[in-house]
Amino acid sequence: MRFNDRIDAGRQLAVRLATYAGRADVVVLALPRGGVPVAYEVAEQLRVPLDVFLVRKLGVPGHQELAMGAISEGGVEVLSEDLIRDLGIPRTLVQQTAVRERLELDRRDQLFRGGRPLVPVRGHLVILIDDGLATGSTMEAAVIALRRLQPSRIVVAVPVGARDTCDRLGRMADEVVCLQRPEPFQAVGLWYQQFAQTTDEEVRQLLARAGRTEGTPKSGPAAKSA
Repeated sequence: MRFNDRIDAGRQLAVRLATYAGRADVVVLALPRGGVPVAYEVAEQLRVPLDVFLVRKLGVPGHQELAMGAISEGGVEVLSEDLIRDLGIPRTLVQQTAVRERLELDRRDQLFRGGRPLVPVRGHLVILIDDGLATGSTMEAAVIALRRLQPSRIVVAVPVGARDTCDRLGRMADEVVCLQRPEPFQAVGLWYQQFAQTTDEEVRQLLARAGRTEGTPKSGPAAKSA
């Protein structure tokens, strides 16, 4: 079964997450850009605050899908030292990659939030959302980085994901909600009828509708206590 688009996927995912609806300690964080339309629908249905969680994978030069680490907002850097050593990647190249991705991270921070801080997550239950999981390297980095911000619980939620990736993330997060774990998996986009790239402007519009671009969480019981 395929999803019509990210909106459809988000609405279906919200049904599975209904137990978290209206809770004052819950926030939804999306991995941009593709995770934002999915997360927006979830946050709307659950009546909880929405924000983006900015994380950038550090791809191995020439093999960008293979992650040698990641960086996230808050200055967090996670490196796969064993992989870097085994592939003989020079430290200077790792640093150059990190600098380039940090610039993109800063660009997105200004574009999506105008430099405003992340919605409060310490002591909150965080639902971390993307539009799907293939290798899962970016989501793994997000979970590791988010742990350092001390949420009470991390729930990874996606419409579709590779079975082994979901299982691996299940050992890192407190809970993984994955609507479909097809075998063989191949690619996230194959499980959507419409899978156009989400643009920066679409992300900005969705965050504006959720109330984050004005620096205030959306209305509702969760927003009042966040």
